[in-house]
Amino acid sequence: KLENLLICSSDELSTRSTPLKCRIGFKLCDDGLECVMYSHLCDGEKDCKDGSDEEGCAIQCKAGFQCSHGKKCLPQERVCDGQNDCLDRSDETDCSVMIEGCHQRCDNNTRCIPKSFLCDGERDCADGSDEENCGGCLSEISEKQSLVSCADHQYRCVSGQCVSEALRCDGYADCSDGSDELHCSRPPPKCLKFQWQCGDSIQCVPLSWRCDGRKDCYNGIDEEKCSQKICPSHLYQCGSGECVDTNLVCNGVTNCADGSDEGVNCVQHSCSSPSAPLCDHSCVSTPYGPKCYCAAGFRLMSRATHCVDIDECTTTPHAVCNHICRNTRGSYSCHCHPGFYLEPDNKSCKTKDEPLLLASVQSDLFLLGVHSGTLRLLTSTSRPAFSLDYHWVQQRIYWLSTDYQSIRWVDMRNPDKRGNLVKGVKSDFIAVDWVGKNLYWVDGLVGQILAVKLSNATVRSQDCTVVLGEDLEQPSSLVLLPHKGLMLWSEIGSTPQIKQSGMDGSERKVVVSHSLSWPVSLAYDLLDNRVYWADEKLRCIGSASLDGGNIKIIQLAETPNPFSVVVFNDRVFWSDTKRRVIRSADKNTGKDQKVVLKRPGQPFGLKLMHALSQPAVPSPCDHLRCSHICLLAPPVTGRSAVCRCPKGLLLSKDNITCSRPRDSSFILLLSQNTIYQIYLRSLRRDGIALKKMPNSRVLALPDINEAMGLDISTQEFLSSPISVTFWRNFKSGSYPSLSYKDDSVTALAIDWVTSNLYWSSSSRPNIHVTSRNGGYTTSLLQGSLTLATSIALHPSSGRLCYTAVVMAGGKSLTEVVCAWMDGRNKAVLWGKSRVPNSLVFVNNGTRIYWADTDGVISSIGVDGLGYKQTDLLISVVYIFFGFFKLYFSTCVDVTKLWFSDGLQPKQLWFETKTSVVEIRAHSNDTQSGSNSCSKNNGGCVHLCLAYPGGRMCKCGRGFYTLNVTTCAPITSCAPGEESCFDRSQCISRSKFCDGQVDCLDQSDEQDCEFSTRIKKQYSVNLVCHALNTNINSTLNCLPSCVMMTTTSLPPEGRGISPNLSACRESQCNNHGNCVTPPGGGTDLLCNCDLGYKGDSCGETVNGALGLPLTLSVLAVLIGLAILAFVLAKYQQRKRKQRRY
Repeated sequence: KLENLLICSSDELSTRSTPLKCRIGFKLCDDGLECVMYSHLCDGEKDCKDGSDEEGCAIQCKAGFQCSHGKKCLPQERVCDGQNDCLDRSDETDCSVMIEGCHQRCDNNTRCIPKSFLCDGERDCADGSDEENCGGCLSEISEKQSLVSCADHQYRCVSGQCVSEALRCDGYADCSDGSDELHCSRPPPKCLKFQWQCGDSIQCVPLSWRCDGRKDCYNGIDEEKCSQKICPSHLYQCGSGECVDTNLVCNGVTNCADGSDEGVNCVQHSCSSPSAPLCDHSCVSTPYGPKCYCAAGFRLMSRATHCVDIDECTTTPHAVCNHICRNTRGSYSCHCHPGFYLEPDNKSCKTKDEPLLLASVQSDLFLLGVHSGTLRLLTSTSRPAFSLDYHWVQQRIYWLSTDYQSIRWVDMRNPDKRGNLVKGVKSDFIAVDWVGKNLYWVDGLVGQILAVKLSNATVRSQDCTVVLGEDLEQPSSLVLLPHKGLMLWSEIGSTPQIKQSGMDGSERKVVVSHSLSWPVSLAYDLLDNRVYWADEKLRCIGSASLDGGNIKIIQLAETPNPFSVVVFNDRVFWSDTKRRVIRSADKNTGKDQKVVLKRPGQPFGLKLMHALSQPAVPSPCDHLRCSHICLLAPPVTGRSAVCRCPKGLLLSKDNITCSRPRDSSFILLLSQNTIYQIYLRSLRRDGIALKKMPNSRVLALPDINEAMGLDISTQEFLSSPISVTFWRNFKSGSYPSLSYKDDSVTALAIDWVTSNLYWSSSSRPNIHVTSRNGGYTTSLLQGSLTLATSIALHPSSGRLCYTAVVMAGGKSLTEVVCAWMDGRNKAVLWGKSRVPNSLVFVNNGTRIYWADTDGVISSIGVDGLGYKQTDLLISVVYIFFGFFKLYFSTCVDVTKLWFSDGLQPKQLWFETKTSVVEIRAHSNDTQSGSNSCSKNNGGCVHLCLAYPGGRMCKCGRGFYTLNVTTCAPITSCAPGEESCFDRSQCISRSKFCDGQVDCLDQSDEQDCEFSTRIKKQYSVNLVCHALNTNINSTLNCLPSCVMMTTTSLPPEGRGISPNLSACRESQCNNHGNCVTPPGGGTDLLCNCDLGYKGDSCGETVNGALGLPLTLSVLAVLIGLAILAFVLAKYQQRKRKQRRY
């Protein structure tokens, strides 16, 4: 209600807030400035700036085991349990019992394997002794030999081999004889989408293996019913399909299976015949007569006599050369990319230095020589490392530690040298930018891609930068292309996709949108410029060019659960968590498969380490000199790098330096009985994407239960104590009570120069002004307003703008209107919004912004030019523009606050279940400047109303103007009469609000409520569903309602004469209605339609709006919007009452 309107001063709000409170699982540092995780206490590293997290740690554990580093105490049961709980792994050293012990030695006692490797169908020992004594059947084993027993969780194949019981009857033959898929209760599954079934067998092979000239099915059926193989042009094609040398044709010896190389025509019609063709290369006598043949590397032209060169590099590039193919006359030559060397087969390429495979197997990080097979345990972690990456120049390996919510690193040359890069992060995937020297990670839960600068020191999660924070649906993996300034990521939401953008988040696009189901890992092939992915649901390895074309799918039966994928040279590597192996294969065909690494435990993250995988390129960041972090950008943007800021810092105008928001900047959130003050510096302190309101100062509102509006004034109260003033009660210097029965405020704004309050209500939809001192109220005649939804003031320029629903020509319209603060010089700037609200001034009062209920932010200059809009796809209710933007929405009892720092258009700051009615923001720049009313209220006794370059003094209701600045009470009139505001005459009370202007100042028709008769003719039938039902498509996040609206204004309403229709065309150019002038008379005045002004409505508003906007086709929607706006306030009140 109107009496519950609130106005706050900000002097006391800027005082020190309540102590910082930590979330569950965190402990407050002694200095009270930050919170650290309990798991980081006494871990040997100072996480609090005051070091209090490492103080008071036990020098000697009273019970249990004490780590050698960090003074950490562990229960005895966590010692020698196979998991490293101490940072220095001292809890797992000198253990008498090994979890996976050395069950059998092989390879001349140089290798030790666990029991689970015996008889599993794969040779883990070079001498093959791990697969001996398995036997095809018991009778094949001699009496002196003993059959290797299978473990409890294993199944014995008929061949004697042991496989995991979990792999039995899974549709894949794990036994060498396929016996694990026999006698299953369910039929074998059909082959997957990109596979081909080998006849009636259960074997499936990739589709690309069908008819490729090599038998891949056990029964060879994949090469049957294929089109006949065409022999090279220098060989003879037998009728039975073979290819033989031309010297073997017609030589008297049968060389073709069907004898088609010999016949009577070999002699009768030979190349010696006069009719033999004149061949370019050679003539061959055949059973079918003489024919021309070409040398190897050539083919016959259509004339069958002339030979031309074959371009082998175009027809089958990867079949002839692994890297680069260059065609020559009659042949070709293979070459290698820089850094690779051609092997003796003149086809393959290899590097001088051996590439290393970095792999995480359970909680161990290994380095494996790809060629030599040498294996080195680099380090062990306390939990599985699902994602890892490396920096070749720094010789550092980074991995994601999920248990400590941190990203850690270890030095490759000295594994004892290790540390934390970032603490307090929840990540799914990490990637190193070796050019810009940053580390990126994916937060799939929040839907963000973030980055932090590589450093030797540990940084907080608040020090990271959000690279992409909108429209990401469950991002899963990430790969960087720093030499191109690009990054690719996969999304596994409702629409699986692989997307691409610049490493600064610019130039987003979809790369792959089909042939995907669950892409969990991405890799980039630097040589072929292709992206690879592992699809866990399709059980395949896929690849595509960076434009999304030429998609290849390798769906291997040996890959039931691919987890991570990497590519190097001509090989693709992947980890399989179900088979518990790391395999490799030819990247183009999927053939030539090899088991690269097999260890106890599940393999997870993979990276292929080599200097060529991270080529050295100049970094544009070296010259940009950003104050905090530099992100690479794609060349298409016209710049190779950009500066960005961590959370809570803002980029200065130089686009290089980051600075903190001013400490005085804060927002106020109004609930129905409480104000919450949140400083913007909490963005830096508490972070973003919070699931609750940040630490705030709480101001309870006494005796207020249904607050509906809020604004803040700072100019008058800089040295006063806090003054929370509400309409119902009187306090010193406060506004008097303006209580009206059954009325609700719809818009308000404070003139911070004079402290005058501009307001409007549902029953009194005009724009009213009330002074703080004395409580004098006047009204600004603003036409036929039906509902004002927001008011914005810019006292420095003397401008007033408001958004409203109006009636014109019997039709309901929405308008964005600007005028002077004294109500004159009104102009309609825009009329195409649905329900515009939340007006704010920017750019020194030269431009206004507003929000619409369909999730659109619009702006226009106060001159009516330069309209712009931004679609945010969220229901925006309030906005604030300053050094950044705030968007506020409420959906089904959840209030969310979004912000834009000018770089990322929509980032979630926090969400809360507190019912928020309104939001206001303040900084030192929002209320600065002066006008003609600044000094001594402009000399006005009652109200001083500013306009550009001057001021107007107005008297309150019940007073009239004596001179320019002074006012006097209106004298009483005769009984049954009432005086006009200007005291010019007394008229009958029945003439007030009768639809006809009788006072010269039109005051008898101001502030008139719709009569009961008018309300009936302006009929609105509202049928509302239950609360919290589905959201209406027009007004997101408001209760779903069905409305039927007819908008026929009565002829006598608002001073429009029904008999003046002819005047509209003759006098108002068909762009306005004729109305009776104030005080009556015979001369008629024009009330112009939207977009027109002037005496005869012949001028457009600054040339910006040419035609009147008639929204008759949207009448139903407008009616819906009007009532839903009020209804939303009502529902907020109801929800609040239900909570109490």
